[in-house]
Amino acid sequence: MPIPNRIAALTPEIAAWRRDFHAHPELGFQELRTSALVAERLESFGIEVHRGIATTGVVGVLRQGDSGRVIGLRADMDCLPMTEETGLPHASTSPGRMHACGHDGHTAVLLGAAKYLAETRNFDGTVVFLFQPAEEGGGGGRVMVEEGVMERFGIQQVYGLHNDPLSDLGTISVVAGPILAAADGVTFRIRGRGGHAARPHLAIDPVLIGSQLVVQVQSIVSRRTDPLDSVVVSLCMFHAGSASNVIPETAEIAGTIRTLKAATRDAVEGQIRRIAAGLAEAHECEIEVDYRRGYPVTVNHAEETERAARAAARVFGEANVVRSRPPIMGAEDFSYMLEARPGCFVQLGQRGPDGKGGVPVHHPRYDFNDDAIPYGIAFFAALVEQELARG
Repeated sequence: MPIPNRIAALTPEIAAWRRDFHAHPELGFQELRTSALVAERLESFGIEVHRGIATTGVVGVLRQGDSGRVIGLRADMDCLPMTEETGLPHASTSPGRMHACGHDGHTAVLLGAAKYLAETRNFDGTVVFLFQPAEEGGGGGRVMVEEGVMERFGIQQVYGLHNDPLSDLGTISVVAGPILAAADGVTFRIRGRGGHAARPHLAIDPVLIGSQLVVQVQSIVSRRTDPLDSVVVSLCMFHAGSASNVIPETAEIAGTIRTLKAATRDAVEGQIRRIAAGLAEAHECEIEVDYRRGYPVTVNHAEETERAARAAARVFGEANVVRSRPPIMGAEDFSYMLEARPGCFVQLGQRGPDGKGGVPVHHPRYDFNDDAIPYGIAFFAALVEQELARG
């Protein structure tokens, strides 16, 4: 099934919406303008609208027929706290805020799918459009699940998509199993004993202890993890001292841990705590470990992934559906929705032949490629028409 003519005709309008969202980015749980526009447009399509879910989230419900089948489609709406450097006409008008991950595109694509499905109604069942706040660290997906969005709207399976600047436009990755990592945070607070740099024997140097901690924590990856498993430990902040000849009293180190298996996640946390405790005892200091569990592993369900792949093949052609690729060590809070209901998270290629759309996400010169919009809409439409097929 090529891109339907109606979707192609809608694309310029949807792209204009996307650029408007891009010019007016809003941080997690602050998406007041974005969510208001989403709700207004859904209502204009004749779709039932529920506001104020997970603070600024919006849910649209489109019913057709009486089959009792319900499918959920999700998009995220928030931006990143970054300064944009694209110089584009639709660049951010809010200093220090930027749609650097393509959530403006995800929102526009799902709105386009809602408009198309509301017009065509070539299905039998209920489509629930989930416009989620606060994916970028705020856990808006978790909040929506905790507020009972799956039960309230009777969602039986759930799907989402993310743009992929490293994959070609006209391709889509639909891969079963773990596709994105769990993301945890850790902060070490070391309390030693300050002193003069010329008399280190009278002090307990938290800089030295912290340096040993950094090295030993890296040994978790190199010597405590199966080489066929995947762990990333990145300690990215080390703050200590204010003078070159003074041994400080304290030091603070912080970073992130990424894993793909629940057992590995538990093991890494335990090893981190043991390393800190051992160093504290050896150096007669205090090391406080603040370990914070973040988003869980994003795991696509096998059956729903196959269903998504079949729908994708209708739009992209089988040769352009990628069914196997290594997981990415980034994280995504759609993982909470996949823990609550079976489903699949797909990655939509957006890198054009001229390199357009190829700047990686979370980069100050990133911009969603509007040429990917009709592909995303057509995928969602094909998935709904397949899963809620008449008869």
